[in-house]
Amino acid sequence: MKINIDKNLVEFTPETADEKVKLEALWKTIVDCTRFNKKLVPVGQYVPSQDELARFAIEGEDALNPSKDAFPEAYANEDCRCYCQTCNKYVELKKGDRIPPCCGKLMEVLD
Repeated sequence: MKINIDKNLVEFTPETADEKVKLEALWKTIVDCTRFNKKLVPVGQYVPSQDELARFAIEGEDALNPSKDAFPEAYANEDCRCYCQTCNKYVELKKGDRIPPCCGKLMEVLD
């Protein structure tokens, strides 16, 4: 895994297929577009001359995440594309599909 630090931005670049799978699993664990993202918090210490690994805990409140049913029910009147104004995520919907929540609110219909 290649790690690049540029001021307060950290980039992880997987170098093997296994690392790519593990980075995707970490991303899905930490990122929650519905409401709250989790964060990595250091545990213990990391001394390069003594330690072979740095350890982090994943913190965040799962109980605070609203369920899909916590949002008003809105359905697509026709085939369309929806997007989130906060994270720019897009999703294709068919007529009758429920408009999904993202980043704490319902996605916006584009078409």
